Amino acid sequence: MEFTGAGRLEVRITHLDVGKRVSIRRLADSGAGGAKFTDTIGVLTSWDNGVLLITRRDGESVRIPESSLVAGKVVPAAPARRRGPATDFEELTRVTSRAWQPVESEPLGEWRLRAASGFTRRANSALPLGDPGLPLDEALDRVRQWYGERDLPAYVQAATGAARTQETLCAALEARGWRREVSADVRIAALAPLADRDAEVARVALARSFDEPWLRRYQRSGAAGAHVAKVLGSGPSVWFASVPGSGDVPAAIGRCVVDGRWAGFMAVEVDPAYRRQGLATAVMTALARRALEEGASAAWLQAEADNEGARALYEGMGFATHHSYHHFRAADR
Repeated sequence: MEFTGAGRLEVRITHLDVGKRVSIRRLADSGAGGAKFTDTIGVLTSWDNGVLLITRRDGESVRIPESSLVAGKVVPAAPARRRGPATDFEELTRVTSRAWQPVESEPLGEWRLRAASGFTRRANSALPLGDPGLPLDEALDRVRQWYGERDLPAYVQAATGAARTQETLCAALEARGWRREVSADVRIAALAPLADRDAEVARVALARSFDEPWLRRYQRSGAAGAHVAKVLGSGPSVWFASVPGSGDVPAAIGRCVVDGRWAGFMAVEVDPAYRRQGLATAVMTALARRALEEGASAAWLQAEADNEGARALYEGMGFATHHSYHHFRAADR
Protein backbone atom coordinates (compact mmCIF):
# COMPACT_ATOMS: atom_id res chain seq x y z
CA MET A 1 0.00 0.00 0.00
CA GLU A 2 0.99 3.59 -0.51
CA PHE A 3 1.89 5.88 2.40
CA THR A 4 2.03 9.64 2.54
CA GLY A 5 4.91 11.46 4.09
CA ALA A 6 3.00 11.47 7.36
CA GLY A 7 2.83 7.67 7.28
CA ARG A 8 -0.88 7.43 6.39
CA LEU A 9 -2.41 5.13 3.80
CA GLU A 10 -3.52 6.84 0.61
CA VAL A 11 -5.94 6.06 -2.21
CA ARG A 12 -4.09 6.50 -5.50
CA ILE A 13 -6.65 5.17 -7.95
CA THR A 14 -9.44 6.95 -9.83
CA HIS A 15 -12.25 6.10 -12.25
CA LEU A 16 -9.68 6.38 -15.04
CA ASP A 17 -8.01 3.22 -13.77
CA VAL A 18 -10.91 0.94 -14.74
CA GLY A 19 -9.44 -2.01 -16.64
CA LYS A 20 -6.16 -1.97 -14.70
CA ARG A 21 -4.92 -4.36 -12.04
CA VAL A 22 -5.16 -2.75 -8.61
CA SER A 23 -4.51 -3.47 -4.96
CA ILE A 24 -7.19 -2.22 -2.56
CA ARG A 25 -7.36 -1.95 1.21
CA ARG A 26 -10.78 -1.29 2.70
CA LEU A 27 -12.33 -0.97 6.10
CA ALA A 28 -14.05 -4.27 6.84
CA ASP A 29 -15.12 -3.88 10.44
CA SER A 30 -14.55 -1.86 13.53
CA GLY A 31 -15.05 -2.56 17.17
CA ALA A 32 -13.46 -2.37 20.54
CA GLY A 33 -10.22 -3.68 19.11
CA GLY A 34 -10.03 -0.92 16.53
CA ALA A 35 -10.44 -0.86 12.77
CA LYS A 36 -10.09 -4.06 10.75
CA PHE A 37 -9.02 -4.09 7.12
CA THR A 38 -9.39 -6.40 4.12
CA ASP A 39 -7.07 -6.42 1.09
CA THR A 40 -8.22 -7.26 -2.44
CA ILE A 41 -6.08 -7.60 -5.58
CA GLY A 42 -7.60 -7.89 -9.04
CA VAL A 43 -8.74 -5.98 -12.09
CA LEU A 44 -10.88 -2.89 -11.48
CA THR A 45 -13.72 -3.73 -13.84
CA SER A 46 -16.10 -0.89 -12.95
CA TRP A 47 -16.54 2.09 -10.63
CA ASP A 48 -20.14 3.23 -10.73
CA ASN A 49 -22.55 4.83 -8.27
CA GLY A 50 -20.01 4.80 -5.47
CA VAL A 51 -19.18 1.08 -5.80
CA LEU A 52 -15.95 -0.47 -7.14
CA LEU A 53 -16.10 -3.90 -8.76
CA ILE A 54 -12.87 -5.91 -8.53
CA THR A 55 -12.55 -9.18 -10.46
CA ARG A 56 -10.00 -11.39 -8.75
CA ARG A 57 -7.66 -13.93 -10.27
CA ASP A 58 -10.07 -16.80 -9.57
CA GLY A 59 -12.92 -14.99 -11.35
CA GLU A 60 -14.77 -13.96 -8.19
CA SER A 61 -16.24 -10.45 -8.31
CA VAL A 62 -15.86 -8.31 -5.17
CA ARG A 63 -18.01 -5.19 -4.66
CA ILE A 64 -16.38 -2.50 -2.55
CA PRO A 65 -18.18 0.67 -1.42
CA GLU A 66 -16.13 3.72 -2.26
CA SER A 67 -16.73 5.00 1.28
CA SER A 68 -14.82 2.01 2.75
CA LEU A 69 -11.58 2.64 0.80
CA VAL A 70 -8.51 3.15 2.95
CA ALA A 71 -5.79 2.71 0.33
CA GLY A 72 -5.40 1.71 -3.28
CA LYS A 73 -2.91 1.70 -6.10
CA VAL A 74 -2.36 0.34 -9.58
CA VAL A 75 -0.04 -2.67 -9.56
CA PRO A 76 1.86 -4.40 -12.38
CA ALA A 77 0.25 -7.23 -14.31
CA ALA A 78 0.59 -10.65 -12.73
CA PRO A 79 4.24 -11.70 -13.11
CA ALA A 80 5.27 -14.56 -15.33
CA ARG A 81 5.43 -17.88 -13.53
CA ARG A 82 8.87 -18.98 -12.42
CA ARG A 83 8.03 -22.60 -13.14
CA GLY A 84 7.15 -23.92 -16.55
CA PRO A 85 7.53 -22.56 -20.08
CA ALA A 86 7.07 -18.93 -21.05
CA THR A 87 3.76 -18.29 -22.80
CA ASP A 88 0.96 -15.77 -22.98
CA PHE A 89 -2.77 -16.18 -22.59
CA GLU A 90 -3.63 -15.99 -26.28
CA GLU A 91 -1.05 -18.57 -27.39
CA LEU A 92 -2.07 -21.02 -24.71
CA THR A 93 -5.79 -20.56 -25.36
CA ARG A 94 -5.39 -21.22 -29.08
CA VAL A 95 -3.35 -24.35 -28.33
CA THR A 96 -5.91 -25.68 -25.86
CA SER A 97 -8.79 -25.01 -28.26
CA ARG A 98 -7.08 -26.94 -31.07
CA ALA A 99 -6.82 -29.94 -28.75
CA TRP A 100 -10.59 -30.10 -28.14
CA GLN A 101 -12.32 -29.16 -31.37
CA PRO A 102 -16.08 -28.93 -31.85
CA VAL A 103 -18.14 -30.69 -34.47
CA GLU A 104 -19.43 -27.35 -35.76
CA SER A 105 -17.80 -23.94 -35.65
CA GLU A 106 -18.61 -20.46 -36.97
CA PRO A 107 -16.81 -17.12 -36.60
CA LEU A 108 -18.42 -14.11 -34.96
CA GLY A 109 -15.87 -11.44 -35.81
CA GLU A 110 -12.78 -12.68 -33.96
CA TRP A 111 -14.91 -14.76 -31.61
CA ARG A 112 -15.70 -18.39 -32.43
CA LEU A 113 -19.00 -20.16 -31.86
CA ARG A 114 -18.53 -23.88 -31.15
CA ALA A 115 -20.98 -26.77 -30.87
CA ALA A 116 -20.75 -30.55 -30.45
CA SER A 117 -24.27 -31.70 -29.60
CA GLY A 118 -23.75 -30.70 -25.97
CA PHE A 119 -20.67 -32.88 -25.32
CA THR A 120 -18.66 -30.78 -22.81
CA ARG A 121 -18.91 -27.05 -22.28
CA ARG A 122 -15.52 -26.48 -23.91
CA ALA A 123 -16.84 -27.75 -27.25
CA ASN A 124 -20.20 -25.98 -26.82
CA SER A 125 -19.30 -22.42 -25.89
CA ALA A 126 -18.31 -19.20 -27.57
CA LEU A 127 -14.58 -18.50 -27.42
CA PRO A 128 -14.16 -14.70 -27.28
CA LEU A 129 -10.61 -14.01 -28.44
CA GLY A 130 -10.54 -10.51 -29.91
CA ASP A 131 -13.34 -8.32 -31.25
CA PRO A 132 -16.73 -9.86 -32.13
CA GLY A 133 -17.26 -7.13 -34.72
CA LEU A 134 -20.45 -6.00 -32.96
CA PRO A 135 -21.30 -4.10 -29.79
CA LEU A 136 -21.21 -6.53 -26.88
CA ASP A 137 -24.98 -6.72 -26.37
CA GLU A 138 -25.53 -7.47 -30.05
CA ALA A 139 -22.77 -10.08 -30.00
CA LEU A 140 -24.32 -11.79 -26.98
CA ASP A 141 -27.73 -11.77 -28.68
CA ARG A 142 -26.12 -13.52 -31.64
CA VAL A 143 -24.55 -16.08 -29.29
CA ARG A 144 -27.96 -16.78 -27.75
CA GLN A 145 -29.54 -17.11 -31.17
CA TRP A 146 -26.85 -19.44 -32.56
CA TYR A 147 -27.03 -21.87 -29.65
CA GLY A 148 -30.82 -21.63 -29.50
CA GLU A 149 -30.99 -22.76 -33.13
CA ARG A 150 -29.17 -25.92 -31.99
CA ASP A 151 -31.28 -26.46 -28.85
CA LEU A 152 -28.22 -25.82 -26.70
CA PRO A 153 -27.73 -23.46 -23.75
CA ALA A 154 -25.67 -20.40 -24.61
CA TYR A 155 -22.23 -20.35 -22.97
CA VAL A 156 -19.29 -17.97 -23.19
CA GLN A 157 -15.84 -19.14 -22.05
CA ALA A 158 -13.82 -16.29 -20.54
CA ALA A 159 -10.56 -16.19 -18.59
CA THR A 160 -8.98 -14.44 -15.62
CA GLY A 161 -5.69 -14.41 -13.79
CA ALA A 162 -2.95 -13.60 -16.32
CA ALA A 163 -1.80 -10.66 -18.39
CA ARG A 164 -4.39 -9.63 -21.01
CA THR A 165 -7.08 -12.00 -19.77
CA GLN A 166 -10.76 -11.13 -19.77
CA GLU A 167 -11.77 -9.81 -16.35
CA THR A 168 -13.64 -6.92 -17.93
CA LEU A 169 -15.66 -9.29 -20.11
CA CYS A 170 -16.39 -11.53 -17.11
CA ALA A 171 -17.75 -8.56 -15.19
CA ALA A 172 -19.82 -7.46 -18.19
CA LEU A 173 -21.35 -10.93 -18.52
CA GLU A 174 -22.25 -11.01 -14.83
CA ALA A 175 -23.79 -7.55 -15.08
CA ARG A 176 -26.00 -8.85 -17.91
CA GLY A 177 -27.21 -11.84 -15.91
CA TRP A 178 -24.91 -14.51 -17.31
CA ARG A 179 -24.13 -17.02 -14.55
CA ARG A 180 -20.69 -18.50 -13.94
CA GLU A 181 -21.22 -22.27 -13.70
CA VAL A 182 -17.83 -23.97 -13.85
CA SER A 183 -14.27 -22.72 -13.43
CA ALA A 184 -11.06 -24.53 -14.31
CA ASP A 185 -7.35 -23.85 -13.97
CA VAL A 186 -5.03 -24.09 -16.97
CA ARG A 187 -1.71 -25.45 -15.69
CA ILE A 188 1.66 -25.61 -17.43
CA ALA A 189 4.97 -27.36 -16.82
CA ALA A 190 8.18 -28.35 -18.53
CA LEU A 191 7.70 -31.65 -20.33
CA ALA A 192 11.08 -33.34 -19.80
CA PRO A 193 10.82 -33.67 -15.98
CA LEU A 194 7.44 -35.30 -16.42
CA ALA A 195 8.84 -37.78 -18.93
CA ASP A 196 11.77 -38.51 -16.59
CA ARG A 197 9.58 -39.66 -13.71
CA ASP A 198 10.04 -43.16 -12.36
CA ALA A 199 6.78 -44.85 -13.35
CA GLU A 200 5.57 -48.21 -14.57
CA VAL A 201 5.21 -47.16 -18.19
CA ALA A 202 5.52 -50.78 -19.38
CA ARG A 203 1.91 -51.27 -18.26
CA VAL A 204 0.69 -48.44 -20.53
CA ALA A 205 -0.45 -49.12 -24.10
CA LEU A 206 -0.49 -46.19 -26.54
CA ALA A 207 -2.63 -45.95 -29.66
CA ARG A 208 -3.75 -43.39 -32.21
CA SER A 209 -7.43 -44.08 -31.53
CA PHE A 210 -9.64 -45.21 -28.68
CA ASP A 211 -11.85 -48.28 -28.51
CA GLU A 212 -15.13 -49.06 -26.75
CA PRO A 213 -13.47 -50.21 -23.48
CA TRP A 214 -11.50 -46.93 -23.35
CA LEU A 215 -14.71 -44.98 -23.87
CA ARG A 216 -16.48 -46.87 -21.09
CA ARG A 217 -13.75 -45.81 -18.65
CA TYR A 218 -14.09 -42.17 -19.80
CA GLN A 219 -16.69 -40.79 -17.38
CA ARG A 220 -17.62 -37.68 -19.35
CA SER A 221 -18.67 -39.37 -22.56
CA GLY A 222 -22.23 -40.35 -21.60
CA ALA A 223 -23.96 -41.90 -24.58
CA ALA A 224 -21.39 -42.58 -27.28
CA GLY A 225 -21.90 -40.95 -30.64
CA ALA A 226 -20.17 -39.56 -33.68
CA HIS A 227 -19.84 -36.17 -31.98
CA VAL A 228 -17.93 -37.72 -29.06
CA ALA A 229 -15.56 -39.54 -31.40
CA LYS A 230 -14.95 -36.37 -33.41
CA VAL A 231 -14.08 -34.26 -30.37
CA LEU A 232 -11.85 -36.90 -28.78
CA GLY A 233 -10.07 -37.55 -32.06
CA SER A 234 -9.46 -33.89 -32.86
CA GLY A 235 -6.08 -32.21 -32.69
CA PRO A 236 -2.79 -32.05 -34.58
CA SER A 237 -1.31 -35.30 -33.16
CA VAL A 238 -3.51 -37.32 -30.82
CA TRP A 239 -2.51 -40.25 -28.59
CA PHE A 240 -4.62 -42.42 -26.32
CA ALA A 241 -3.24 -44.37 -23.36
CA SER A 242 -4.73 -47.27 -21.44
CA VAL A 243 -3.70 -49.63 -18.65
CA PRO A 244 -5.41 -53.05 -18.63
CA GLY A 245 -7.66 -53.86 -15.70
CA SER A 246 -9.12 -57.08 -14.39
CA GLY A 247 -12.04 -56.99 -16.84
CA ASP A 248 -12.85 -55.50 -20.22
CA VAL A 249 -12.62 -51.88 -19.04
CA PRO A 250 -9.12 -50.36 -18.58
CA ALA A 251 -7.89 -49.63 -15.09
CA ALA A 252 -6.65 -46.22 -16.29
CA ILE A 253 -6.77 -44.09 -19.41
CA GLY A 254 -5.43 -40.80 -20.76
CA ARG A 255 -5.28 -38.63 -23.85
CA CYS A 256 -2.51 -36.38 -25.15
CA VAL A 257 -2.46 -33.92 -28.05
CA VAL A 258 0.92 -32.79 -29.40
CA ASP A 259 0.85 -29.38 -31.08
CA GLY A 260 4.28 -27.93 -31.90
CA ARG A 261 6.13 -27.35 -28.65
CA TRP A 262 3.06 -28.15 -26.57
CA ALA A 263 1.70 -31.44 -25.23
CA GLY A 264 -1.78 -31.27 -23.70
CA PHE A 265 -3.02 -33.93 -21.27
CA MET A 266 -6.72 -34.74 -20.96
CA ALA A 267 -9.10 -37.52 -19.89
CA VAL A 268 -6.70 -38.97 -17.31
CA GLU A 269 -8.93 -41.27 -15.28
CA VAL A 270 -8.33 -44.22 -12.98
CA ASP A 271 -10.76 -46.89 -11.83
CA PRO A 272 -11.41 -46.24 -8.10
CA ALA A 273 -10.38 -49.83 -7.37
CA TYR A 274 -6.90 -49.12 -8.78
CA ARG A 275 -6.20 -45.73 -7.24
CA ARG A 276 -3.04 -44.97 -5.26
CA GLN A 277 -1.07 -47.39 -7.42
CA GLY A 278 0.65 -44.72 -9.52
CA LEU A 279 -1.39 -45.41 -12.64
CA ALA A 280 -2.19 -41.76 -13.39
CA THR A 281 1.52 -40.95 -13.18
CA ALA A 282 2.35 -43.93 -15.40
CA VAL A 283 -0.18 -42.82 -18.04
CA MET A 284 1.07 -39.24 -18.09
CA THR A 285 4.73 -40.30 -18.12
CA ALA A 286 4.20 -42.65 -21.07
CA LEU A 287 2.34 -39.94 -23.00
CA ALA A 288 5.00 -37.36 -22.12
CA ARG A 289 7.76 -39.59 -23.48
CA ARG A 290 5.89 -40.01 -26.76
CA ALA A 291 5.33 -36.24 -26.96
CA LEU A 292 9.06 -35.63 -26.43
CA GLU A 293 9.78 -37.94 -29.35
CA GLU A 294 7.55 -35.70 -31.48
CA GLY A 295 9.50 -32.58 -30.50
CA ALA A 296 7.33 -31.14 -27.72
CA SER A 297 8.99 -29.43 -24.76
CA ALA A 298 6.11 -27.91 -22.76
CA ALA A 299 3.05 -29.43 -21.12
CA TRP A 300 -0.41 -28.15 -20.27
CA LEU A 301 -3.59 -29.51 -18.75
CA GLN A 302 -6.87 -28.26 -17.37
CA ALA A 303 -8.50 -29.22 -14.07
CA GLU A 304 -11.69 -27.96 -12.49
CA ALA A 305 -10.87 -25.48 -9.74
CA ASP A 306 -12.65 -27.44 -7.00
CA ASN A 307 -11.00 -30.80 -7.80
CA GLU A 308 -8.64 -31.05 -4.83
CA GLY A 309 -7.36 -34.50 -5.78
CA ALA A 310 -6.34 -33.41 -9.26
CA ARG A 311 -4.74 -30.25 -7.88
CA ALA A 312 -2.54 -32.24 -5.49
CA LEU A 313 -1.57 -34.73 -8.21
CA TYR A 314 -0.62 -32.12 -10.78
CA GLU A 315 1.20 -29.84 -8.37
CA GLY A 316 3.28 -32.86 -7.37
CA MET A 317 4.14 -33.30 -11.04
CA GLY A 318 5.34 -29.70 -11.32
CA PHE A 319 2.33 -28.06 -12.94
CA ALA A 320 1.66 -24.43 -11.97
CA THR A 321 -1.50 -22.46 -12.74
CA HIS A 322 -1.13 -20.06 -15.69
CA HIS A 323 -4.70 -18.72 -15.73
CA SER A 324 -8.27 -19.76 -15.01
CA TYR A 325 -11.24 -19.92 -17.32
CA HIS A 326 -14.96 -19.81 -16.61
CA HIS A 327 -18.09 -20.85 -18.45
CA PHE A 328 -20.85 -18.25 -18.22
CA ARG A 329 -24.36 -19.38 -19.09
CA ALA A 330 -26.97 -17.01 -20.42
CA ALA A 331 -29.88 -16.34 -18.10
CA ASP A 332 -33.23 -17.72 -19.23
CA ARG A 333 -35.46 -15.13 -20.79
